[in-house]
Parts: sequence; C-alpha cells; structure tokens
Amino acid sequence: QVQLVQSGGGLVQPGGSLTLSCTASGYDMYSLDMSWHRQAPGKERELVTRVFSRNGTTYYADSVKGRFTFSRDNSAQTVYLQMNNLKPEDTAVYYCKARKVIIGDVFWGQGTQVTVSS
Repeated sequence: QVQLVQSGGGLVQPGGSLTLSCTASGYDMYSLDMSWHRQAPGKERELVTRVFSRNGTTYYADSVKGRFTFSRDNSAQTVYLQMNNLKPEDTAVYYCKARKVIIGDVFWGQGTQVTVSS
C-alpha cells in the first residue's frame, strides 16, 4: 500500500502563490508516477500536472502552464506543486496521486483546499 499525506493550501489573493506538498510512504517513490489533480465545486476532477518516473517527462494542463511547477524529491519521498500567479478559477480541492509503474495500482492523497479570492 502507498500512503500519501498532503500539506499546504489555504486562502490566497489573486496573483499570490502557494506550495503544496505530498509525501509518500510504504513504497519507493522511484517506482511511482506522480501527478496532481484538482476538483472545483460542481466540476469533475481534472489532471493538473504529471511526471513520469521513468524519464522525468512532465505534463501541464494548458490552464496552469507557465504558472505551476511540479517538482519531486525522491530521496524525501515528496512531490511539490508550486503555484504562482493564482487566479480565482484555480480554486479547488487539490489531490496528489501515485501510480505504481509496473502494477498500475493507484492511490490518492486526502486532498487540500486552495481558495483564491480577494
């Protein structure tokens, strides 16, 4: 089993910044594909950014490209989502997700509320 514990988030004004973190335990992060997703009220959960462990390829949704940065510290078993120039439409519950590369099992963090409002 993989346990994911998230931290960060909160209330920020438009144009502000926040950093989310997600720490994995129970499995070697080198063998996990990690991603961040978000779900706004009344909307489906969407992929924000993803990094493949095999080659480090990073994907960003168009809506966050240039503003959000995904990083991972495998030695610390932690991934980060640096969010800059936040907009009200970024308001959502953010989730980190881990997928075992070989087996494909999926695990989710507990979710973190991010609210962008003046």
